[in-house]
Amino acid sequence: MAQEVSEYLRQNPRLAAWVEALRCECETDKHWRHRREFLLRNAGDLAPAGGAASADAGEAADAEGGSRGREMQQLVSFSMAWTNHVFLGCRYPQKVMDKILSMAEGIKVTDAPVHTTRDELVAKKR
Repeated sequence: MAQEVSEYLRQNPRLAAWVEALRCECETDKHWRHRREFLLRNAGDLAPAGGAASADAGEAADAEGGSRGREMQQLVSFSMAWTNHVFLGCRYPQKVMDKILSMAEGIKVTDAPVHTTRDELVAKKR
């Protein structure tokens, strides 16, 4: 899937610039590859159409304002929460977990670490 995403972005430079502007400086390539897929799968009308013009994500969200800006912020937040859950073992309220897991359906992550929760550790000791 990663190869397909890369090819798609090569064919859509404006979309590639938009999604690349959403990458955090401290994000590893592995985390970014999967979060980028999450963003692209769920962006819908928030993502720019193809073309050669470059777009900065922050400027785009400010220019769109209103509900589109809030939707963009929510999408980025959900993508980070999902990545944190998968790679760092973070947990969120059940409503958030249900939302991010449904948004991530179909994304294959084969190299994620396995985490043991506190509840699982306590249950093993009994």
